[in-house]
Amino acid sequence: GTDTGGSIRQPAAFCGITGIKPTYGRASRYGMVAFASSLDQAGPMARSAEDCALLLSALCGPDPDRDSTSLDVPVPDYLATLHDGVKGMKLGLPREYFGDGIDPGVRHTVEKAIAKLRDLGAEIVDISLPHTEHAVATYYIIAPAEASSNLSRFDGIRYGHRTKQPADIADLYRKSREEGFGPEVKRRIILGTHVLSSGYYDAYYGRAQKVRTLIRQDFENAFQTVDAIISPVAPSPARKIGAGAADPLHEYLSDIFTLSANLAGIPGLSLPCGFTNPKPGTQSSKLPIGLQLLGKPFGEETIRKLAHAYEQTLSDWATGARAIGAA
Repeated sequence: GTDTGGSIRQPAAFCGITGIKPTYGRASRYGMVAFASSLDQAGPMARSAEDCALLLSALCGPDPDRDSTSLDVPVPDYLATLHDGVKGMKLGLPREYFGDGIDPGVRHTVEKAIAKLRDLGAEIVDISLPHTEHAVATYYIIAPAEASSNLSRFDGIRYGHRTKQPADIADLYRKSREEGFGPEVKRRIILGTHVLSSGYYDAYYGRAQKVRTLIRQDFENAFQTVDAIISPVAPSPARKIGAGAADPLHEYLSDIFTLSANLAGIPGLSLPCGFTNPKPGTQSSKLPIGLQLLGKPFGEETIRKLAHAYEQTLSDWATGARAIGAA
């Protein structure tokens, strides 16, 4: 998958599987459609942390000829330390990620998962990421700004959909983009074009980049005292298809726990930690809930080890995984 603000971790959480967004530059992005170039990252989604480790080993490494942002950093053997356990590790619990607005079922399930990690020998430490409140606004300036630039190449001439029988060249550009982009993509292009326009660049895009630096520094400060950070993946379980179309702002707020990792360039992992309880007297079903693990830059090995240790405590999950592997 590809993750610009949570698009590996949230689908993984909503589907009850494991997904990891590596450190920015850890894996080549060759072949991806560029959305926000300073945020986009490719990564695996699989049934378990072990399978993600196998895929990550294949994905990671430098690719200087096809992706200049890929980094020449040694790729460890992610399977070698898989069973090391988590005893003695310090895990940060950011108070800003456990405030109002979290679904009670999500909060309860994530807190149970945190208790399991404590039982495995990890030390849980309260931390603060003080600029979290600005993360959504910062992201939804930077990402649309970069998208409006990147997606301009889809003009119906070089790339993308091409309208039939345009009246002239201007009509070709206009109709190709009108027909080829959906409502949400158009919304983000318009927003991005606005924040980059003359007179607004410094007030929006320039300021957002400064706040991004503060968000990155929050994580750097936290990782001086903890080995990883734990939180929910999303404030609520999966929504019905199309449920967010009428309220884009509410949809954007659902990214609040995932997009900071992209702004900071750090790795993030989602793993299943339980299910919601169906509402009595309704046709509602149990829905998966995801636990998020955030690591230091190039700390994929640490969060994958944490995820594997936690997965082994889930007897139902472990039995099912072994059955699938045997088949």
